[in-house]
Amino acid sequence: CPDSLHPRTSPVPPAASAYFRDRSPPRASSLPIAILSFLLCALRLLTRSLTTDKKPAAAPAGKAPAKTASTTKEGKIKKKAARRETYSTFIYRVLKQVHPDTGISNKAMSILNSFVNDIFERIAAEASKLAAYSKRSTISSREIHTAVRLVLPGELSKHAVSEGTKAVTKYTSAAK
Repeated sequence: CPDSLHPRTSPVPPAASAYFRDRSPPRASSLPIAILSFLLCALRLLTRSLTTDKKPAAAPAGKAPAKTASTTKEGKIKKKAARRETYSTFIYRVLKQVHPDTGISNKAMSILNSFVNDIFERIAAEASKLAAYSKRSTISSREIHTAVRLVLPGELSKHAVSEGTKAVTKYTSAAK
């Protein structure tokens, strides 16, 4: 991730969607890991603006302990509390890779978790539209690749695609 990476402020114009719909992406080898790679890159850029805390870092925020099923006095079984799935563990790991002595507050963790969810939803929605345009019921790596190019502005999309391709290559070589 280069330090000089700054996204445009203007959104992708609707005409761009039609442009990419009629053209195939150059390579169909990048998989949904491009999404996570982009988000990790964005997280690295965002963490550079954080200040170091005096206290040691606390456990990642957003995790609620899972409750076990128990019975009440009347013999009824209580329902388990729903688990909240967050990216806080992964955000915390990346933060410690980039800045080992830096902590993060619960509010900042919540903001970054919302950011990751928002980007994920945007890319998934665009990939779903692309699959519907081509009358397919499966979202493939090609749709994810094109959706990343449509949702993310300029140079950011190029970095996301290259990071995704690199991550997929690393995964497939390790799986053998």
